[in-house]
Amino acid sequence: MRSRFLFPYWCKFLGLGLFLVHVPIVLFAKQLGFDFAPHPDSGGIFNGHHLFFMLTTLLMLTGLVLIAFSKEKIEDEQITQLRQDSLQWAIYINYIELIIIMIFADKNDFKEIIHLNVWGPLVFFIILFRWKMFRNSRYTKEDTI
Repeated sequence: MRSRFLFPYWCKFLGLGLFLVHVPIVLFAKQLGFDFAPHPDSGGIFNGHHLFFMLTTLLMLTGLVLIAFSKEKIEDEQITQLRQDSLQWAIYINYIELIIIMIFADKNDFKEIIHLNVWGPLVFFIILFRWKMFRNSRYTKEDTI
């Protein structure tokens, strides 16, 4: 993966901020009983519920993309390899999960399957990449001691 397609380092913090803004908004809305599903008689996709859902989803996805695809402070070949391996494993995990869910899912559950398939690979990638970066930094510290 070439680093010329990555966002600058500071975008990681912007993405974290967007994601952290999304979480309390959605939790607060769910606590109030806000229904995210558009009502059939409320004007289609341009009703308040759907626009709120789209806004919070875009906040979350933009934040996750910025977190996942921002450069590290020091971007070298080893980090590029860790990024590529993590992305490959995230796609594998996502499709295994998708196949298992599709086998056991009801026909009414496809909306949730699509949601999971949109943000799932990003979350898997971020977790795997950060875990590999953590392990890599731990190994390099032990080598220098």
